Amino acid sequence: MSSKRLLRPAAALLSSTTSRKVQPISYGRLYEAVRQAHTSSQSLGISARPRPAVTSTSRLPTVAPRGARSIFIQTETTPNPDALKFLPNHKVVPPEISTPFIEYLNPRSTIAPPYPSPLAAQLMNIDGVTSVFYGPDFITVTKSPDANWVHIRPEIFSLVTEAITSGQELVAVSKNEGGVGGQEAEEDSLSYNENDSEVVGMIKELLETRIRPAIQEDGGDIEFRGFDDGYVRLKLRGACRTCDSSTVTLKNGIEGMLMHYIEEVKGVHQVMDQEEEIALQEFAKFEEKLRAQKGPDAAPSTPGKDSLDSVPG
Repeated sequence: MSSKRLLRPAAALLSSTTSRKVQPISYGRLYEAVRQAHTSSQSLGISARPRPAVTSTSRLPTVAPRGARSIFIQTETTPNPDALKFLPNHKVVPPEISTPFIEYLNPRSTIAPPYPSPLAAQLMNIDGVTSVFYGPDFITVTKSPDANWVHIRPEIFSLVTEAITSGQELVAVSKNEGGVGGQEAEEDSLSYNENDSEVVGMIKELLETRIRPAIQEDGGDIEFRGFDDGYVRLKLRGACRTCDSSTVTLKNGIEGMLMHYIEEVKGVHQVMDQEEEIALQEFAKFEEKLRAQKGPDAAPSTPGKDSLDSVPG
């Protein structure tokens, strides 16, 4: 969602208050810091691969139906080696939907309210695909670590091309009757709310105008989950949700910018859903069991700070 569509008191505060004035000339440096923190983490022992500067454009040889034009689908790698970003040169999330992104984490969510998607359902049926993320004008597909892009990417190209050239509705808006199944329709967490405090308004403004564009460029998005006792609670989505460098992104990039401009901010905490926390703990137990079998000197399979091996069982 573009910040130009909303006129917020927070924007006025950022520009009029002397002690909190955000100087646009400094944004380039901090914006670059966010991007570098999100894409470069080798010095911290994290296994995310640096993102190539050159993107690849693939022309699809698929024969389009009569009357339909052929299309180009551009692909971009992300800091997450298990996620690829596809740009079909076509709007993905309908403008009438209040949220700027939609994430499908299982096959059921692709057919359940509030945003069923035939294309997402087909993509989730590809062997090795674990999640599908819709951004404003891009699609991020995440695979399992043992799957190979050589086999998955051609199928994604074919399905996306067929859906767009045939005029198929990518997202259907339906009502969630009784609140059973699927995900609940939500407003954009960074949108202006008249009940927000001055500090929260400033946090949202910085997140939407300076942080969100960098995260979206890497095939993901960001959610604001609250501000308590000086700590901002955020959740990364899309390619960033399972990226090894997500901790670096939050600490070295987002936290640094928020603390620099808003003195009330003491830090940033990453929020995980209950299902993600359970999965993380179960995997950590499995890692501990493997180490016990290999011996106390066995090297951890997920090295690095805040890795799975550091999660208590």
